[in-house]
Amino acid sequence: MEDSGILTFEDFKNQNGIIFWWASDLMLMLGYTDMASFQKVIDRATRTFITLDIPHYDNIVPTERHVGGECVRDFKLTRFACYVTAMNGDPKKPEVAMAQAYFAAQTRKFEVYIRSGNDVERMLIRDELTDGNKSLASTAKNAGVADYAKFQNAGYLGMYNMFSYKLEERRGVKHGALPDTMGRTELAANLFRVTQTEESIKRHGVTGQRDLEKTHYRIGREVRRIVEKNTGVSPENLPQERRLPDVKKELKLSYRKMRKEDKK
Repeated sequence: MEDSGILTFEDFKNQNGIIFWWASDLMLMLGYTDMASFQKVIDRATRTFITLDIPHYDNIVPTERHVGGECVRDFKLTRFACYVTAMNGDPKKPEVAMAQAYFAAQTRKFEVYIRSGNDVERMLIRDELTDGNKSLASTAKNAGVADYAKFQNAGYLGMYNMFSYKLEERRGVKHGALPDTMGRTELAANLFRVTQTEESIKRHGVTGQRDLEKTHYRIGREVRRIVEKNTGVSPENLPQERRLPDVKKELKLSYRKMRKEDKK
């Protein structure tokens, strides 16, 4: 962004009551060619705001503007919204990688260290996993599960060769906090385990505690084989990353400091 030799991110800043950037300008900076494809990135940025419990409607403001005599749909983005949008962009695009590096450098002056979109993506998958577990719990209950803890542990036993409490002990995390240090791959694998178990229960009409546990164990075992085949590492040995509560704390700090920066 800043190293283009022509215009910098700051050159596209607008001010009309608030300091903002047009999403259509940021879209081009990030290497996207049309708003239809960029809308998916905006939607992920919106989800990030919701996850952080920061009002997205104050930071991603839909509007219409006249460009070349035509009325087009656009968004006014705050500095933090631009940051979050860049972090949700396709990292394979060189423009996105450059933008992420730019914002990482900017946040360092605030003593905040979110270096890439990986932590943001982990946070979003973690939310999906939470919703997936709630949905699975409801499906299992309707199918006659009597002991949900045993049903849940059957999936862990299939995927990790151990119950959840043993994995917590092995990793030194508090009860219920296993997903907080999981990397993107492990979170996605668990989300797959949960959603596929629910689908299998519904599709095959599985009922009763014993058969529900067997189904969850079987799916967990299948996911284990997929992870081992594609990563060469067993799920219990996958590398752990920064705690997601710490990531959220730093992102919220970034938000406050960027707001302060633009109010100077």
